[in-house]
Amino acid sequence: MRIGVIGTGRIGTIHANTLSRHREVGSLILTDADTARAQELAYRLGETAAPGVEEIFRWGVDAVVITTATSAHAELIGRAARSGLPVFCEKPIALDLPGSLTAIAEVEAAGTVLQMGFQRRFDAGYTGAREAVRSGRLGRLHTVRALTSDQAPPDAAWLPVSGGLYRDTLIHDFDVLRWVTGREITDVYAAGSDAGPRMFREAGDVDTAAALLTLDDGTLATLTATRMNGAGYDVRMELAGERDQIVVGLDDRTPIASTEPTGPPAADKPWTGFLERFGPAYEAELNAFVEVVRGERANPCDGREALQALRIAEACEVSRRERRPVHLAEIAGGSPPPFA
Repeated sequence: MRIGVIGTGRIGTIHANTLSRHREVGSLILTDADTARAQELAYRLGETAAPGVEEIFRWGVDAVVITTATSAHAELIGRAARSGLPVFCEKPIALDLPGSLTAIAEVEAAGTVLQMGFQRRFDAGYTGAREAVRSGRLGRLHTVRALTSDQAPPDAAWLPVSGGLYRDTLIHDFDVLRWVTGREITDVYAAGSDAGPRMFREAGDVDTAAALLTLDDGTLATLTATRMNGAGYDVRMELAGERDQIVVGLDDRTPIASTEPTGPPAADKPWTGFLERFGPAYEAELNAFVEVVRGERANPCDGREALQALRIAEACEVSRRERRPVHLAEIAGGSPPPFA
């Protein structure tokens, strides 16, 4: 199997390393807007660098992995679909709903595969939580509390093109909330704060956000995110039911300290970022993509799934901006796919 990797930044490098050592992948063709970066990675992995995207399609590949800037995702997905190629793409499909819907339509018209990169679906903790909820271990689920906290903010130049805190960061929580619970979100109420560094205000973004979501069975979920969590990178999900309560992301590296006399000590080596925290999950999702391409398993996260997470993010942006509750029915995108 020959795979083209378009984009060799941080996550593209991680994915290229995973694919290069996969026993079912014979070779890679790497390309990037920064040609020197692609050439250096190709040399290090013993793979081939291409001068541009044109060569990826002209030289012939069996599948494409897209890890470019978000602004290029939808166009590249469409091009791969028209070439009859299965695609793995980092989230999101696009920063807006029309772009996402157009790309999905091209994939569906071509009858090809689009697997989206929501790596938390492959994390052991979230997988365990899904199993606990689906097995009935918790009884009736009534409350979910989730958070994503970055240790340090991104570069100021990234903020205007990131899509904002809901689309760039909390979108992972929106996706995994649906995946773990098997429920749809019906209503959101969101707020944000730009009281931190001025660069967030200049980008029209917020550095801290919160949202209250109502699920279609009445379960309430609170989600928070921040770019300014100096203690470390913190991603957790608590699920409380009538019989039991569980938590994802609580271990000896969780960057939180107890003020109780008998509480656990602060982590000696707290998580510093998403690549470290979710390393095994990133590898697992690429292994799954190879299996999808080989016809050995169903697509674990298609474009319609990614679209639902973006619709929730869009609803939160409307709610924050207009300071009102928003029904998901107000947001374009059609009906969600049935859960497995």
